[in-house]
Amino acid sequence: MANEQNLKSLKDRTTKEKREIALKGGKASGQARREKKLLKDTLQALLELKDEDGITGQEQICLALFKKAKIGDTKAFEVIRDTTGQIIQQKVQVENVPIIKDDV
Repeated sequence: MANEQNLKSLKDRTTKEKREIALKGGKASGQARREKKLLKDTLQALLELKDEDGITGQEQICLALFKKAKIGDTKAFEVIRDTTGQIIQQKVQVENVPIIKDDV
């Protein structure tokens, strides 16, 4: 288990050790990026896939979300509102605050 006594700063490491650490990080980053891309591509394919009635997955999800909002699910309503760009802008009013000078 790591603790402060056995941690070694990058400043204290050799150039070779720094390079090896960076190489491991780069490989792990690339692997994570490939996994995220695969997930995104898979979901996109599923959204475009049509069922026996010719309705895409995306249309089915939108319809289900609409039905939930229609019966009063406020979270579903918020998702629809935000997705369609009807986000309510919150306005913050700034008032002039009097400056009080202390003659202390």
